[in-house]
Amino acid sequence: MKVVILAGGGGTRLWPVSRIKTPKQASRIFGKKTLLQQTFLRLKKGFSLSDIFVSAGEGHFKEINKQIPQLSKKNYILEPYRKDTAAAIGLAAVYLHRQNPRDIFLLANSDHVIKDEKECLRIAKLAGQLARKFTDYVVLIGVNPTYPETGYGYIKLARQKMKIGKDIIFEADKFVEKPSLEKAKQYLKNWAYLWNPAMFVFRADKLLELFKKHLPPTYKILMKIEKAIGTKKEKSVLKQEFKKIKPISIDFGIMEKLKKMLVVPGNFGWMDIGHWRSVKEILSETAEENVIRGEYLGVETRGCLIYNLSNKLVATAGIENMIIVHTKDALLICQKDKAQDVKKIVEELKKQKKHKYL
Repeated sequence: MKVVILAGGGGTRLWPVSRIKTPKQASRIFGKKTLLQQTFLRLKKGFSLSDIFVSAGEGHFKEINKQIPQLSKKNYILEPYRKDTAAAIGLAAVYLHRQNPRDIFLLANSDHVIKDEKECLRIAKLAGQLARKFTDYVVLIGVNPTYPETGYGYIKLARQKMKIGKDIIFEADKFVEKPSLEKAKQYLKNWAYLWNPAMFVFRADKLLELFKKHLPPTYKILMKIEKAIGTKKEKSVLKQEFKKIKPISIDFGIMEKLKKMLVVPGNFGWMDIGHWRSVKEILSETAEENVIRGEYLGVETRGCLIYNLSNKLVATAGIENMIIVHTKDALLICQKDKAQDVKKIVEELKKQKKHKYL
């Protein structure tokens, strides 16, 4: 079984720490290790180095390779252009298919936090076994929700397929988009709804069949790229053909159209580092607690994330539930419940061509 670490995201909701040259997965959001390094070290405990691959943009290769030098350059699958997740995953499938059409591989995002690494790896291996046995199915790992989260997508379970030891395997009914708070509370009470961490397990040849069925133009391009792998024209064909792919996520392009999906529920302390509010929630035990990084002084301040990477003092008085992120060249201030909107700031910076802040 192989594992492909997706490390090509932009992480715009974690601006101004996450930038084009150093996106969130390559940044030290928690402790001394970057999110990418933490992901790699976790997977190394369950997979051999030769079975771990990294999918990323060409422009990030040097930085990523510097962070995980243990990984062979042969195990990098590099995109010449950003074309969303379907293209990235399709390209990974093509390279693995070239090695062995029946290769089973797990998708692992580089911006997730896992508390129980041993349990996560156990669930991943079980999912791999199921993908190998039930070749007509795509296997999903779902996470039992612990609170009514509105920022995650959900998987709705259908009937029970089987039981393996203590693990109950289900068929999937459908994917559910990010819900309202009221619906999220209902999902929490209902065993049939799991968080969707986008941890999917595929067999390389079967995934390419799904591309052929649901995204035929992308499939044709991927086949041209595969023919060039290992030849002198590999780089030029990759660059020329990959540029033609129409960007679309794997969710919209393929996953939401599938009828045959198996779900392995897991409980291993998973969280997606999608925005600064999620960073605050991971680092604090209560909503009222402040999370402080760097030089800071506060008076009557509650429930705030103060992330100071500058050489200046940050001081606050009489504020609640705010996010303040200070780097050497930018300062972000926003309400905690508006953390998703940081992405809009990045979009505005692009419009105004303030590239030095990107």
